[in-house]
Amino acid sequence: MNDKYKLLLILIFTSIMSLLLTEVVRYISIKIGAVDEPNERRVNTKPTATAGGLSIYISFFISTLLLLPINKEIIIPIFLSSTIVVFTGFIDDIRDISAKMKMGGILAGGLIIYFIGDLKMSMVALPFIGEIQLGVWSLPITLLWIAAITNSINLIDGLDGLATGVSTISLFTIGIMAFFFLNADNITIASIIIVLAFACIGFLPANYYPAKIYLGDTGSLFLGFMLSILSLYGLKHVTFLSLIVPLVILALPIGDTLYAIIRRILNNQRISTADNQHIHHRIMALGFTHKQTVKLLYAITLTFSIIALLYPVSTTLGSILLTIGLIIILQLSAELLGLLGSNNRPLISIFKKILKAINKPGDINK
Repeated sequence: MNDKYKLLLILIFTSIMSLLLTEVVRYISIKIGAVDEPNERRVNTKPTATAGGLSIYISFFISTLLLLPINKEIIIPIFLSSTIVVFTGFIDDIRDISAKMKMGGILAGGLIIYFIGDLKMSMVALPFIGEIQLGVWSLPITLLWIAAITNSINLIDGLDGLATGVSTISLFTIGIMAFFFLNADNITIASIIIVLAFACIGFLPANYYPAKIYLGDTGSLFLGFMLSILSLYGLKHVTFLSLIVPLVILALPIGDTLYAIIRRILNNQRISTADNQHIHHRIMALGFTHKQTVKLLYAITLTFSIIALLYPVSTTLGSILLTIGLIIILQLSAELLGLLGSNNRPLISIFKKILKAINKPGDINK
């Protein structure tokens, strides 16, 4: 059988297996008490089973370990490291654990993928500067990348189907980049990425509003960790292009996390303090329904993904200008939504001063 047809059958099998396992995981979650109770920060109005990410995790690794004809030297470190992350999230879904313990699980997984999987950032190539060898900074920068992206997916998991859908769109985009824009060595990684995307598709019907089951930390940490390391496979020798593309694809969850950190610092709060000021909360506060908010954020993620596909065909100067434009749009959007708080709008203030100066040239200092 043609390899393309084999892959297609594996993808269909993975999706169906994830769909069927979701009901099994839902039953088990309820039995063991892995349930999200309604509270002031949650949108669910009744107890809902969590730890749904187990169905994605199990179906994904059954397909990759047993069915996908890939080098086990690649998939085994991914399996070992992500299993620690999944176990950490699963424990948190059953009984809440501290943010430090969750971070410990993420970093433990990162250490395994760094040393056993030999997956690391060792060099950065920046335009107009050249190559920068990271040396002893390779480990902390690699772990920072993994922790940042993992937590960004975890934090955006606040509405039914949101984190699953955003991860699915992001995975497909990274997979497309690997297939068409990167070298032949990335075909294996691209296959792994697409299989994971189809595992998410099988889970999404039960996770979409009104959700029968949530990803839980089991799923959000797993998907975030997988997105971080799968994108990292193209970053062993980091160029400006390979560094910026995953950041653009994941601009929504990364931006939401970054603004949450800044917001809490400005409010003299601990970074780990939970609140209801994330991007999905702010959009719903404008009057959007649950479904409308999720669909809008899907559309925003898809837009960022399409923009990311422009980078490989753009010049270096074009990529830099495109990145600056995206940063300005992100900052302006964050200020308009109040992600930094109603009184923290520096870019809007600058625009107002510029417009005032243009309209009244003689009053620049007023």
